Amino acid sequence: MATLFVSDLHLHPSRPAIIACFLKFLEQQRSRADALYILGDLFESWIGDDHPEPAYHSVKLALGKCAKAGTPVYLMHGNRDFMLGETFSGETGCILLPDPTHIDLYGTSALLMHGDSLCTDDSEYQQVRSRVRDPAWQQQARALPVARRLEIAAQARELSAQSKQGKQEYIMDVNQDEVLRVFEEYQVDLLIHGHTHRPGSHPLNAGNRKVARIVLGDWYTTGSVLVADARGRRLETLECQ
Repeated sequence: MATLFVSDLHLHPSRPAIIACFLKFLEQQRSRADALYILGDLFESWIGDDHPEPAYHSVKLALGKCAKAGTPVYLMHGNRDFMLGETFSGETGCILLPDPTHIDLYGTSALLMHGDSLCTDDSEYQQVRSRVRDPAWQQQARALPVARRLEIAAQARELSAQSKQGKQEYIMDVNQDEVLRVFEEYQVDLLIHGHTHRPGSHPLNAGNRKVARIVLGDWYTTGSVLVADARGRRLETLECQ
């Protein structure tokens, strides 16, 4: 038995092969894994739990089957699906997690994050993040008609893509001082996050402690999953085409 971690699936009807890959993954792992953690950006966008996209119905059903089969599914908000709410949780059985969340991972003290809050060099993004994570802003957004919310989400994706084109790579990656600050604040030995789409394992020295940061990969052309058990941890790639 193992605990599984994924993030940045960015599921969207324009990429049916990735949706099919995730559905197959859920079918294979339900009742076999100790738990599944989805650390943000399950969907390319999510305008609220009344999101009308038919392609997501199968995803919700598969998540529910996984939870009912005995594999708990934990879900953290990302920067694309921060409007996921309690209705979605009730429909799928997913347990919503705060960002960050501390867990015991087979005896290792671990902190789970989406990862976008670590990218402090990108001040423009952090301002947007602060605004859209405000409960009052989200309440106002949910009150808008579905068509208007879909329009705003499409505009936001376009603006995000344009903004990235003009930024250097390091600005959109994590800030190392912020990473070390998080290790110091939470006194954990392991940090697991996504968001940057740069999978890898990074050993670090946090004061006099040896710690590690593991970055999950995205699901744009292949799947990416961190498999953790009592013997250790490994990043695996899933073929989805």
